[in-house]
Amino acid sequence: MQTILEGLNFSEGPRWHDGALWFSDMHAHRVVRTDLHGNAETVAVVDWDDPSGLGWLPDGRLLVVAMSTQKLLRQEPDGSMVEHADLSPLAIGDINDMIVRSDGTAYIGDMGFRIHNGGERRTAQTLMVSPDGVASVGAGGLEAPNGHILTPDESTLIVAESSAYRLTAFDVAADGSLSNRRTYAELVPESDAVAVAPPDGICLDAQGAVWVADPVGRRVFRVLPGGEVTDSYDMAPKMPVACVLGGEDRRTLLICAADDWKREVVTASASGAIYATEAAVAGAGKP
Repeated sequence: MQTILEGLNFSEGPRWHDGALWFSDMHAHRVVRTDLHGNAETVAVVDWDDPSGLGWLPDGRLLVVAMSTQKLLRQEPDGSMVEHADLSPLAIGDINDMIVRSDGTAYIGDMGFRIHNGGERRTAQTLMVSPDGVASVGAGGLEAPNGHILTPDESTLIVAESSAYRLTAFDVAADGSLSNRRTYAELVPESDAVAVAPPDGICLDAQGAVWVADPVGRRVFRVLPGGEVTDSYDMAPKMPVACVLGGEDRRTLLICAADDWKREVVTASASGAIYATEAAVAGAGKP
């Protein structure tokens, strides 16, 4: 396990795009791009909210999820951040992770509660935003939908349901609508010392296996459809929250981790980091 970058507040939403790793340094209110040697630069600032999920429109413009204001932002060629879609009329809680189809359709997890402000957790949803910014409910009845994956042909969406400890799959129609909900994998703890295995950020490899960041178990593991775990990395004392397969051949597993998830803790210590290790099977689909 190598350290790519340190001194971050809380890295989230990693994406391998145009030969670089992009991620949100959430509580520093910025989007960062870096190479695998840690040469990093800030490419967008969202100083009024915490940025999370990232994606791109077909013309290359960056999309950024603004969590608490429940907006999807778009970066214009001059670097300015503008509203692409207002999800507040539909959202139940903070909006978080996102994946974007090649046509610009975005799928965004609505967590069903306010992550940093407490409150009752409610059954939530994955929201869908059309390329022209029209928002709708893609799928309801989800338990804290977090990480999102699109398979290489974009015919299947996989969602990490954090509060249900499972990966859930949907068929994706040509118009982006979702159907045929089914369980992709039930997730279990690695040991009796941890009661649950809630999935956070996820990514797909070429064999259909999903790499899962498990912040409670402080591990990152690879799970096959059906639930068999083939590989596991202990990240303790760090708490991994997301991962992506990147690098030139997409065989570098890049992991976002920090000492804690609470805003007041990570902003005080800047314990966030990006780690990397080699994977036997290359990444596939998005992210």
